[in-house]
Order: sequence, then structure tokens, then C-alpha cells
Amino acid sequence: MTTNQHQNVVRFITAGSVDDGKSTLIGRLLYDTKSILVDQLESLSKTKHARVTSSDAGVDLALLTDGLEAEREQGITIDVAYRYFSTPKRKFIVADAPGHEQYTRNLVTGASQSDVAVILVDATRVDLSTTPATLLAQTKRHAAIVHLLGLRHVVFAINKMDLFDFDEKVYNTIKASIEDLTQKIGLPKRTLIPISALLGANVVTASKNTPWYQGPTLLEWLESLDTSPESEKLALRFPVQYVARQDGSASDDFRGYLGEIESGSIRKGQKIKVLPGGSEATVTEIYLGNRSNREQTNGSNAVESAETGQAVAIQLAEDIDVSRGCLFVSADDAKPPVLSKQISADLCWLDSEPLSLARKYALRHTTNTVGAKVKNIQQVLDVQTLSQASDVHALSTNEIGRVDFILQKPIAADSFDQSQKTGAFILIDEATNHTVAAGMIREAIAQ
Repeated sequence: MTTNQHQNVVRFITAGSVDDGKSTLIGRLLYDTKSILVDQLESLSKTKHARVTSSDAGVDLALLTDGLEAEREQGITIDVAYRYFSTPKRKFIVADAPGHEQYTRNLVTGASQSDVAVILVDATRVDLSTTPATLLAQTKRHAAIVHLLGLRHVVFAINKMDLFDFDEKVYNTIKASIEDLTQKIGLPKRTLIPISALLGANVVTASKNTPWYQGPTLLEWLESLDTSPESEKLALRFPVQYVARQDGSASDDFRGYLGEIESGSIRKGQKIKVLPGGSEATVTEIYLGNRSNREQTNGSNAVESAETGQAVAIQLAEDIDVSRGCLFVSADDAKPPVLSKQISADLCWLDSEPLSLARKYALRHTTNTVGAKVKNIQQVLDVQTLSQASDVHALSTNEIGRVDFILQKPIAADSFDQSQKTGAFILIDEATNHTVAAGMIREAIAQ
């Protein structure tokens, strides 16, 4: 995908606590941008799960995203639902994440594929009697996860303002609490918009009920974002996923290294270094994937260069040891990945069984999988107070903590701040094969 294609598509996720109105907001965006077919609306109005609504759409807008039978029966979101819509300016892919604490892992999955987070705050469920006003724990947890996952654009949509008659004082009280939250967790840049998803106020069109708010509507804000991937500005990172070998005569012998370019670009004639071994080689051919059979037959899938996000097969001039899990970087990279067997990372723990210092895990980093043991838990985030608790020996479901690992063999690691692709990993329980945690590398100690 080229830079212009990336720039035209906005991938965003809705986050927040239960019943904050996430599904209704997405339904409103779909409805007001005329992205719903007439027969869809008619079908929803006839469904046995349709609920009474005061929305001008005539149906419960949340049902447009709650696709599972259990979701419609209970009126909740369980799985991550993806919806697509477009305006004359941009195309959008939106993930509706569940708000329940037990489904936090689904939020992590959806957010990891997004550029933007829309965090909803139900104004009616904020405790306005305290100073600052007290937000729900799940709102704080989702904000912390969004920050850890490095989403570049974050907006807090203060929903259900119609139930306060769009009172500016209520908005400012909640705004002060959100600003206090973002300062404590370190969210550098955020936007706040007062909305009513049910009535459509400040979602697609500006509301006459908020003359005191002069900012953009939610859709206007989404349309204005720069979503060109930061990875295109980074140096080459190419994890080898598969080694393709076609034996034949000496002239026809083919060995190609297949994978997706996670950052940077690669060109014919470029000198690359293969990590962790450190051998250097020269790129002789680049074959681009996702071409038609006719193009491949004509040999037109051979290209001079390739860039971030493209799936390629690379041939090298030298016959060197390369296998799945190796990483190609530029030979003249001024800041290459660190080869390390000791890393510190932020973990979002997803499993029902707590993290165990005695257990061995499999750490999957890009296409490489290594054995890993937890050396130490430095600290765990207290979602209620937003403080860090030290001297802890376990990490439970949905908790977020800073953890030190010792690895069985070195990995070529960037910090997550440098690269969200080569600075992230998942942790797998070798006994159950469950994905138990998502990790973001903060420090890698060179071996």
C-alpha cells in the first residue's frame, strides 16, 4: 500500500466502558454518511431484538454493529465488529470494541490494527461530586492501553450530553478530569468533543445546542488526520517468514526469502545485513506479491524496489545462512536493532491464569519465536489511582505491568517507541498454546 493509499484510509477503534454508546456512535456515523442500505434498515426495524429508541433513524443504531445473536439479545458488544464507510474525503475502517472488562483482549486486538482511538465517556456515569470528577475504571484502563499501544491520534467523545441539556459546566468538569487522566498516563495530544450519538449532535453535523463549542465535529476531525504510516520513515526492517527453494540446473536454481516489509524500503543492488548472524549480502532480485497470474507469467512481478507494507520475495547474490525469523536490515543502518537476550517490556496480561515467574513462555517477535522466562515484575499499574505498584509477584487478567525477560536466544529488537512493528511481541503459554499477553519493548540490553 502506497503512502497516498494509507493517507486516504483511516482505521479507528471505539473504546470506553460498557454502555458508553460505542455501537450507537458507529451506527450514527453509518446512518448520517448514508452508508446503510434501505433493506438493512427495514430488516433491523422488523427484528425481534429491535429496541425502542428516540433516534431519528427509527431503529436502535447499535444493532448495526452488534452482529452476533448473543449481542443483540443482551444489548452488549462481545466481539470486535468491523464496519466500513466513506465520505467524499476519506475512507474509514472502524472497529467496535467491547467495553466489558472480560473482553479487554478484544480491545487490544482491535487497537493494534488501528491508527486512531475514539474513547467514549458517558457523561451520566461520571461522578461529578468529586474534584476532579471520577471517571469509570474501564475508561482509564482503555486510555492506558491506547497509550501503551502507541496510537497516534486520540479523541475523547463526551457522550450523552443531551441528558444534561448540553450544559457547558458539566462538559468542562468532565474535560478537567480527562485532562488529569491524560497527564498521568502520558497521552501527549488529545482532542475532546461533546456529542450525543443518539441524536447525532457534533458527530457528523454541528449541533445548535453547543454554541459554546467551536471545535470540529467528530467526522470533521477524523477526515483531517494525517495517517501516513510512521514506519515508512524508518530504516529497513524485513522479517523473513519463509525460504522458498526451487532446485534445478545451476542456472535455474532459485532461493527466495519471503515476507512483508515492516518498515523502510529495499532496492536492487542494496547491501543488507542479516540478523542475528550479522552476515552481509547484496539484493539481486525483488519479486512483488499480490500480482495477477498473467503479470507473474510475463515476469512483471520483478521490481526495482519495494516499500513498507508490501509482500515480497528477495534474492541475494551471496549464499548465506538465512532462515525463518531472521531480520534483514540495511548494512549502513545508523541505528540498527539491538541483539539482546534481556528485555524490559510493558505487558497487557490477557489470560485468566496469572503470570508466573516459574513458568516458561514462548515469545513471538515478528516471525521469530524464542523461549522466555520472567525475571522480574518491576511495577503494575493501578487503574483506579493511576499509580505504579512495585514489589508485586504476579500479573492478573487485564492488568498492565513493566516486566523483565530473559530469552533463550537473542532477538533483533527495536524499542516500541522506535517501531511498533519490531518493538512489539505476543507471549504464548507453551502448555496451553494460549496467547496470554501483548508486549511492547521499552528497553533491550545488548548482549
